[in-house]
Amino acid sequence: MSIVASRRVAPPTGVTIHRTTSQHPGWRFARGIPPHTFAEETVIDLVHTATDLDDVIGYVTGAFGRNLTSEERLRQEASARSRLCWRADLDEIIPRAAGGAHSVLEYRYDRDVEQAHGLPSAGRQVWFVKPDGSRGRRDRYYEKYRLIIELDGRRYHLDEGRDQRRDNHAIAAGDATLRYGWDDVTRHACASAAQVHAVLARRGYSGPLLPCSATCGILPQQPPAGRGPTRPGTVPSQGRMGRPGSYSG
Repeated sequence: MSIVASRRVAPPTGVTIHRTTSQHPGWRFARGIPPHTFAEETVIDLVHTATDLDDVIGYVTGAFGRNLTSEERLRQEASARSRLCWRADLDEIIPRAAGGAHSVLEYRYDRDVEQAHGLPSAGRQVWFVKPDGSRGRRDRYYEKYRLIIELDGRRYHLDEGRDQRRDNHAIAAGDATLRYGWDDVTRHACASAAQVHAVLARRGYSGPLLPCSATCGILPQQPPAGRGPTRPGTVPSQGRMGRPGSYSG
């Protein structure tokens, strides 16, 4: 529950009170409609109280994934706040979410796998026709090279048969499918990027695979000075860790 900062309310059990200094004319509703915040206000309120960057990304991308807001409205709401944590990060997150990053996993794939390693930009949220004639969306699709990327953040797969049928249908149509989960994108981004690049190259892509940093997993592993060689198969972990936000005016 959100209330203006000047009010003092004893919340009932199970209700958390959020106080805000932002007041908008939109809080005035017709009789019979309970006062409530709009999607943009709620998202920015959540962002302001977040302590982890992935949470910020999740709030913003989730709103776009559910078609609750637009880039213009969310930017306007952020600009209206005199104090806002993560303001600089929102300048990157909002346009990415508006462009088709509808989850933290999709955002991290675009940033840490694709962009960080110089891969071409895939189509995002691409419509396709399922075997039963209904329509669905591909998370990422390199149309020129007919490579599908499916991103699944679920810890457990409850419907592997459905995914298998979808992948088989894609292969029958001439597409290839790579499927990645949370660890593939966050802890092993370099290895995933190398795999995507290898498939793209076999399908005609001629661009290079670029290292994301001086310790990128695609680079030859050098043993530390005075020590033995790196154990085969060791890959440095990837993915940015969330950092505490700071106020900005």
